[in-house]
Amino acid sequence: MSMNPHEPPSTAGPVFFDRRELDPILRVYGRMVAQGEWRDYAIVGHKDFAEFAVFRRSGDAPLYRIEKRPALQSRQGQWAVIGEGGQILRRGRELALVLRVFDARRFQVID
Repeated sequence: MSMNPHEPPSTAGPVFFDRRELDPILRVYGRMVAQGEWRDYAIVGHKDFAEFAVFRRSGDAPLYRIEKRPALQSRQGQWAVIGEGGQILRRGRELALVLRVFDARRFQVID
């Protein structure tokens, strides 16, 4: 255990999502599946963070990753949406606000 007061305490196990966090994530996922944008997902709990990855097709690299990093809550926020190339599209302390990044992708222009 670290004695540095600036480091967050270590957790006993992997970081994971709870039900109230998964509900809004799965609502976004369901909406994007209905639009034909996404087809698969994976949820993984790591030592320092949890991720919800979404895929266009099974076997592809993830299109987006929604990450929960509790150690960053007091800094830039524990929630992040990361794009296909690894770029952080949005980060914050509130999941609902971070998930709004997908609202801009809701509508497409059709000829």
